[in-house]
Amino acid sequence: MAEITAALVKELRERSGVGMMDCKKALVENNGDIEAAIDWLRAKGLSKAAKKADRVAAEGVVAVATQENGAGETAAAIEFNAETDFVARNDLFQTAAKQFAQLGLTNEGVEAISAASLENGRTVSDEITQLIATIGENMTLRRSARLSVAEGAVASYVHNAVSPGLGRIGVLVAIEGAGDKAAVRELGRKIAMHVAATAPLALDTSDLDPAAIEKERTVLIEKAKEEGRPEGMIEKIVDGQINKFQKEVVLSKQPFVMDPDVTVEQLVANTGKELGAELKLAGFVRLALGEGVEKADTPDFAAEVASMTGGN
Repeated sequence: MAEITAALVKELRERSGVGMMDCKKALVENNGDIEAAIDWLRAKGLSKAAKKADRVAAEGVVAVATQENGAGETAAAIEFNAETDFVARNDLFQTAAKQFAQLGLTNEGVEAISAASLENGRTVSDEITQLIATIGENMTLRRSARLSVAEGAVASYVHNAVSPGLGRIGVLVAIEGAGDKAAVRELGRKIAMHVAATAPLALDTSDLDPAAIEKERTVLIEKAKEEGRPEGMIEKIVDGQINKFQKEVVLSKQPFVMDPDVTVEQLVANTGKELGAELKLAGFVRLALGEGVEKADTPDFAAEVASMTGGN
């Protein structure tokens, strides 16, 4: 049997666009003959998958998974994309998304998850290639996030759920503290629902991107000038508006959606007092499906058919 070298596998991968594991298997099956291996991949439909990689994948699901670690917890969220909502409802696609989220508990970042192995022996990257070949749409593991606390809870919430742990928006909220874990997790879940609704930009004022604040300040100054505000008052007016802006976009300062009379940080402090333990809002993650992906315009099928048949 011919030796299957790393260089040979690399060459086949570059020529076919197929994952490393499938390339190696193709070479083994064809005794190292690279041309025969390419034909083998084509017959399996795997080479077709590589040709779909430039197609926009903005649909899909956000999947979340949680895991207890003694007194603490870890939770992960991933965004797994396909081209259409129809495929997002496919059982194979959804099962894969749940598996990838589970791997996110112990592998941080898309690159690490993609290289991790599933129970079937394939890496996540190779599994996605196989799914593309089987289902016929481009797919991508686009984003991942993980939160962990040594003591406390990491709560999760999925909005527009299509099945348990899968939906269009996934939120994680980490709360540190020694209070009753069930109560702390319920607090975290309520705040996660709040995050899903309000999409805050930062946990605390100090975490806000200075560029975002400066951009907002510039807009407000120009607006004040357009409104004819006195020159000497503009800075004071804008400072007040910036403080209001920060309260609108900073999670800890936002009025809690279920009880607007208290802010989120006050809710955490009040709950801590009730439980007899100091609680701290330690972090949050919000992944919204397709966020930031430039989607192609929806085709006008009527016009397309008309042009093909010579109609108007």
